[in-house]
Amino acid sequence: MGLPLNAVLAQAMLGLNQGAFYALLSLGLAVIFGLLNIINFAHGAFYMLGAFVALIGLTQFGGWIGEPELQINFWAALVLAPLIVGLLGVLIERTMLQRLYKFDHLYGLLLTFGVALVLQGYFTNYYNVNGTPYPGIPASLKGIVNLGFMYFPKYRLFAIAASLVVCFLTWYVIERTKIGAYLRAGTENPNLVQAFGINVPLMITLTYGFGVALAALAGVLAAPIYSVGPLMGANVIITVFAVVVIGGMGSIMGSIVTGLALGMIEGITKVVYPPAANTVIFFVMVIVLLVRPAGLFGREQ
Repeated sequence: MGLPLNAVLAQAMLGLNQGAFYALLSLGLAVIFGLLNIINFAHGAFYMLGAFVALIGLTQFGGWIGEPELQINFWAALVLAPLIVGLLGVLIERTMLQRLYKFDHLYGLLLTFGVALVLQGYFTNYYNVNGTPYPGIPASLKGIVNLGFMYFPKYRLFAIAASLVVCFLTWYVIERTKIGAYLRAGTENPNLVQAFGINVPLMITLTYGFGVALAALAGVLAAPIYSVGPLMGANVIITVFAVVVIGGMGSIMGSIVTGLALGMIEGITKVVYPPAANTVIFFVMVIVLLVRPAGLFGREQ
C-alpha cells in the first residue's frame, strides 16, 4: 500500500521548517569558515545562547531590574539576542581566537570546542536539562493556516519565511556587494587589502560576530518550537556540520540549499522509513563525499 500523498507533503513541510534552521545555522558556519578559515565548534552553544537570551528576557529580565511588567518580548529578542551574542563573539575573537591565527586550524577548533563546553556547563547548572518552554509567541503568530494538504502553525510559517529572508540577504551581501568583495579579498590577500586603507583585523572580527549572531537568531526563532535547554545546541551541531560538509565547506549558497533540502529529506524519511530518520543526513554525507569530496557546491582544490 502506498503512502498517502498528504502525509508525505505534510512531513516535507515540517522538514522544511527544520531545514530552515539547518540553513540558517550552517550559513553562519559557512560565513566563518569561508571567510576566516575557523571551524567554529561553539556555533551550537551560540544557538543555545540566543534561545536563552529570548527566554530570560521574557521571564526574568523585569524581575532583575525591579520592574516585573517590563519584559523583552519576542520581537525585541529577535533584535537584541543576535546583538548580545554577536558582541560576545566579537569579544571571544578579539581576546582569544585572534591569537591563534598564525597556528594550525586545529587550535581554533579546540578553543571553540572549549568555549562551547563552558557555556553549556554554565547553563546546565541553572536550567532544566530537559528544556523549558518559551511562552512568548506573539498573538499575531498564533493559530493555524490551511495549506490544503494540512493545517500548519502560523508561527512555523513565519520561522521558515524569516530564515529564508535572512539567508538570501546574507548571500546577496557577501556575493553581490562591495562589502562582500572586501571580505573575500581580505581573507585571500589581507596585506594588499590593508594597503587600500581597509582595517582587515576589524573586518575579520565583525565577520565572526556576524556569524555567531546568525546562530543566535536561529536560536530565538527555534525557542517557541523546541524547548529551550542547555543541550539544544549540542543536539543539532553535528547535523549542521554534516550539512556544511555536504554543501561544501565555506559555500554560502551550498549551505542554504543543502540545509533546506536535507531538512525536507529528513522529514519525508520520518514517514517513509522512520528508523532511518536520524541517520539519513549522514548517509547522504557519505555518498556525497565519495562522489565529490569538496561537497556539492564546494570548489576542488
